[in-house]
Amino acid sequence: MPSPTLDFYFDFISPYGWIGAEQVGALARRFGREVRWHPILLKMTVIEAMGLPPPLQTPLKGAYMRHDIGRSLRYHGLTLAPNARFSFPPLNAARAVLWAKTWAPDRVEPLVLSLYRAHWAQARDISVAETVLDIVASTGLPRAAAVDALQSDGLRDAPRAVTADAMAAGIFGSPTLVIDGEAFWGSDRLAMAEAWLQTGGW
Repeated sequence: MPSPTLDFYFDFISPYGWIGAEQVGALARRFGREVRWHPILLKMTVIEAMGLPPPLQTPLKGAYMRHDIGRSLRYHGLTLAPNARFSFPPLNAARAVLWAKTWAPDRVEPLVLSLYRAHWAQARDISVAETVLDIVASTGLPRAAAVDALQSDGLRDAPRAVTADAMAAGIFGSPTLVIDGEAFWGSDRLAMAEAWLQTGGW
C-alpha cells in the first residue's frame, strides 16, 4: 500500500522551494496524504558535499537564475520583494520548523509558508531569531516555548542532522518531493509528481 505521506525537502534560501511549498500541501490533500516537512541546508549539500559554488555566483548560470526566479514567481502568482536577500543563514527558520513538527504538527505548513512569504515577499530578515519568533507567534504558536526551543542544545545542530539524513537518502536540492521512495527535484517537477500519484508511476 502507498504511504499516506509525502516528504518535502526545502531550504528557505531557495525561492524555488517557496514555489514548491505553496503547492505541495494542496497536492498532498488531493491524494489523501500528509506532508512531512524537512528543512535542509543547501550549504551542506551543494557547497560542502558536492563542492559546487553558490548557483547565483556561477558565471552565466547566475545571471539566468536571477532572471528566472522573478519570472517563475510571477508565473505562480508570487511577488518577489525588490530588496529580498538571496543569501542569508536559514538556521533559525529551520530550527523553528523542526520545533513545530514536534510541538504542533498541524501548524507546520502555515509556519513554513509564513516564513517563506516573510523573507521573499516582504524582505523580512528570517535569519534573525526575533523575526522568526514574531512569525511563530503570528501563526498561533507559543512564542515563549519557541524561545526556549531555539536556544536549546537539542535544536542547535538539528538542521545539519536532518540534512545529513537527507543526503544519505540521495537528496541534494530544494525543493525535492519524495513519493513512496521516488524523488522529484525542482518546483517544475510538481506536475510530474502529481501525474505519478494519479497513475501509480511508470
